[in-house]
Amino acid sequence: MANRRLTADELLKANEVLADIRGKLREFAGDDRDLLFAYRRKVFKELIYDERGKPMQRRALKQKKWAQQGGRCAHCNEAMPIAYSELDRFNAADGYTVENTELVHNRCHRERQAAKRYT
Repeated sequence: MANRRLTADELLKANEVLADIRGKLREFAGDDRDLLFAYRRKVFKELIYDERGKPMQRRALKQKKWAQQGGRCAHCNEAMPIAYSELDRFNAADGYTVENTELVHNRCHRERQAAKRYT
């Protein structure tokens, strides 16, 4: 399923929010570039968690999917160590859940992404 794209009007709104956030971070940091970096890093990390969940949640999901799939890749069905395996979502907006993911080899994930024309 293709990811939802923003309309021109929605993109303008998103850019307004981004400009507001950047301005607020510069205001909070003043002339301290290291503090500005730390603020940016914190906001980035939390927004990623909103979309992907926290690392421990994804690690637990990977272990559950690996056990469900009998240690095999959902794409090629070959044996797969859990290390360097990747969760592939059916629908990105639905997040990382048991129902919305499969565990695949890194190479298989890249093949899937290429087939969908994702870069």
